[in-house]
Amino acid sequence: MYLLQLPGAVHRLPGRRSSVNVRRWDLWALVASSAAALVVGLASASNTSQHRWGLAAAVAYACAAVVALCSRLPWSRAAAITAVVGALGIPLVWLTNVGLEQMEVGVVERAARRFLETGTPYFAHPVAVRDFNPYLPGMAFFGLPHALFGAEVFSSPRLWTLAGFLAVLAAAVAVLVQGERQSRRGVVTGAVWIAASPVVALPLAIGGVDPVVVAFVLLALACAHRGRAVGAGLALGAAAVLKWTAWPAVPVVVVLMAVTRGSRAARTTAAVSAAVAAFVVVPPLIADPRAFFDNAVLYPFGLSDTASTAASPLLGHLLASSLPYGKAIAVVLIGVGALAIAVSLVIGPPATTAAAAHRLALGLTIAILLSPATRIGYAVYPLTLLAWARCTALASPQPAPRPKRNQSGRTNDRVLQPSAERL
Repeated sequence: MYLLQLPGAVHRLPGRRSSVNVRRWDLWALVASSAAALVVGLASASNTSQHRWGLAAAVAYACAAVVALCSRLPWSRAAAITAVVGALGIPLVWLTNVGLEQMEVGVVERAARRFLETGTPYFAHPVAVRDFNPYLPGMAFFGLPHALFGAEVFSSPRLWTLAGFLAVLAAAVAVLVQGERQSRRGVVTGAVWIAASPVVALPLAIGGVDPVVVAFVLLALACAHRGRAVGAGLALGAAAVLKWTAWPAVPVVVVLMAVTRGSRAARTTAAVSAAVAAFVVVPPLIADPRAFFDNAVLYPFGLSDTASTAASPLLGHLLASSLPYGKAIAVVLIGVGALAIAVSLVIGPPATTAAAAHRLALGLTIAILLSPATRIGYAVYPLTLLAWARCTALASPQPAPRPKRNQSGRTNDRVLQPSAERL
């Protein structure tokens, strides 16, 4: 048996004369997850989906911590699977059986029904919170089974967003570890830990939509890591038609492609992502521009007359609610943050997939903190990106690009030269 030393959660691995101490951050992560889930359960109204998930997940993460404690290696797959089953699988079945779900499930169902009836997923002149659809048109896809087959167990958008997340995450793992047996186990285990994290398990269990969006971003980064320009563009386009939160990933991945694969690959990625986004977003925009603007622009950014339900007490919300012209100040600060990230992409473009994930996580964190309408749950984006950056580091590095030369000796495909990486 290994020796557990407290405080510090440091394990002494057996089998060696000179002990090697390994700090067990997985134990602390699971203990913190259990505490966070318990806070969610106790702070939420009784008999809501968040309340029941929090109480169940607190026990699940505690059990996973015990499993991790019995494991010789940190971040074991057994502990992650325990957390996934207890914090995602069991609450999902339980909440589905009793009919408890997040409000987003109804929003997606109504959007799909509205799309089939009118060609746009948005209601004209929305007034009440229930009337608004803050998502981009592609999100209605997950409500089509309910709109076509009615209220059946298999038709719930909650199950379809879960299926989409798992399928896209599995595709991202497959792309990342293609042809690599050595890194496969580590990347797969990392993906299981991503699914086990509270910021992913909670929305998946209660019907949130953000995990499937971030999964497409992870797939785009995996494709960029392997030099698949078209695949990266398709994944970015798929994410971009679901929520605005995916759009900052487009310039980051395009710059990454320019650095690692050349300008031609970058142009391909940008063109494919723009084509996919235009194909899905433009028709509803043309069908009813005012409805699109009211629902998908003003409301999610906290600029509508109707207050958004996304009102976590972060900096942007506090500015908007406590200062004169607070919303305008928050929007300006977001613009300044976006400009700073854009400048960083020009003067110090990311040279690795991990660096790109870090840069994107930083930009999204700034936007989340400063947005007038925001939720703490949006932390799923930066936290998942940071975990995925570690997974990409386990895979083999991207081969250095070899630009072709023409008869004059000049290269036909310019590759950006990154400055020293600071992120």
